[in-house]
Amino acid sequence: MREINMNITQILFIVLICFTPAAYGQVWIFDMTKPQPEYNDKTGYGYDRNTVAISRKQRQPMFFSVKVPEGDYKVTVTIGSKQYAGITALRAETRRMVVERMDTRKGELREVTFNVNVRTSYIDGQDTVFLHRREVVDWGWDNKLTLEFNGDYPAVSRIRIERNHPKMKIWLCGNSTVTDQDNEPYTSWGQILPYWFDENVAVENMAMSGLRTISFIEQNRLAKIVQEVKYGDYVLIEFGHNDEKDNLPGCGAWYNFTYNLKRFIDCLRPKGVRIILVTPMERRHFENGKIRSTHGDYPEAIRTIAKRESLPLIDLTMATTRLYNVMGESLSKKLFVHYPANTYPRQDRELKDNTHTNAFGAYEVSKLIVMEMKNNGIELVQYLRTAWQDFIPYHYDNYQQFYWPKTPINYPEEPEGN
Repeated sequence: MREINMNITQILFIVLICFTPAAYGQVWIFDMTKPQPEYNDKTGYGYDRNTVAISRKQRQPMFFSVKVPEGDYKVTVTIGSKQYAGITALRAETRRMVVERMDTRKGELREVTFNVNVRTSYIDGQDTVFLHRREVVDWGWDNKLTLEFNGDYPAVSRIRIERNHPKMKIWLCGNSTVTDQDNEPYTSWGQILPYWFDENVAVENMAMSGLRTISFIEQNRLAKIVQEVKYGDYVLIEFGHNDEKDNLPGCGAWYNFTYNLKRFIDCLRPKGVRIILVTPMERRHFENGKIRSTHGDYPEAIRTIAKRESLPLIDLTMATTRLYNVMGESLSKKLFVHYPANTYPRQDRELKDNTHTNAFGAYEVSKLIVMEMKNNGIELVQYLRTAWQDFIPYHYDNYQQFYWPKTPINYPEEPEGN
């Protein structure tokens, strides 16, 4: 993400030129200081997901969607207002973090530029990805680019959307610990990872809750990647949480699981992509004050196949184990979905989940992923945004300083898999 300060004269000049919403070829421009409609498929843009009433005055969380073809887009948003001081958080599509927090004085306008990937289930005109029922109704697999403006006093003056052809793309394969979670307070590291890269890198998240290596393949998710991936792209593959529950003949870390990972590799290698294997993030399971491994032979099987196939390895099992142990049994709860009843709307029971991270936990785990990329000398790290600072688990972030206002849509449903 690139951030630029702009003076009022510059913005007024732009608004005079582009004073109404328009699409010029592959460029869409919206003056958000003027009234905008409620989204409908015919108009193709507008306030979305029942936030139109409050959005006309802003200062409240809101969604704005634009109908676009599937692909990657460079989005430039002018944050701030001439009418009031703002505190704005910005997310794209299904709660992908773009701006953690931006404070603007009255009259101050600041630009941010970032990538957004818009995906659909279509593959080649004949086959499609089999979508989970939640994916059918959420806003991560539709034909719209959706922006979520959140924060104490969200303020946005202008949106510009244009086609982008990033230098590199990261494809994510995995389960509930990776996917774009639609429901507070669940958040996965795949939703935070795009935040760390500038507009030269796009992230396409194909993961879904409950998936195993075999179900990922059977649902045509691997087929979509193989169809659309380009030479030089990266594919990160993290499985294990659900595979390890299989107890049918032939299952296990060293047989079906290893075989399926080899299928990923054999399908992707001819496309000239760079494959990175990722061991599963550890569960928060303490015994006698220390984390006890819950994944059996699965992390070692991944390490073995990475070595045998000469592939880079992100050992997320070891990295997360180290982080939990450093934070300790009590404080490490702040990384996960541990909340008393009625913390969230329609949440009538206590949440005690030691597998799925909240937004702060996803933020910390995403930093571990990036640091493992740096340790492996992955070329992607040259495109880290300027605000990136190297992360050491012994100097974990303060959860009280992490800013994540709740997404104003909540369904009391946990992710599949554990």
